[in-house]
Amino acid sequence: MSGTTAALSLLGVAAIAVLGVYGAARAMRLASQPVAAAPFGSGWEPAEHAVSRFHVRWYTVTMLFLAFDMEMVFMYPWTRVISAVGVGAVIEMFVFLAVLLAGVVHAWREGALRWT
Repeated sequence: MSGTTAALSLLGVAAIAVLGVYGAARAMRLASQPVAAAPFGSGWEPAEHAVSRFHVRWYTVTMLFLAFDMEMVFMYPWTRVISAVGVGAVIEMFVFLAVLLAGVVHAWREGALRWT
């Protein structure tokens, strides 16, 4: 098989797969018309307005999630270069983790992690 033939074959298989998924979704849907102004929430009726405010305690949870998410963003590439850089990379990562841990300990001492 030449490269062009293989690419066209792959494109055809992808197009058939996409059309198959759309066809399956159309065959399994419950109503032919979408429900007017229904929220996306697994079919549950909304308990409040879509732009209602969240409790301030979720801010802390969000900040902790972002801190540890950034930790993972830096740790994945770090695992790729640790063998090339050596001991310096290990020291830098432990310093980074210590700074994050200091932030969590500070939040814990200030009571930011309490829910009541």
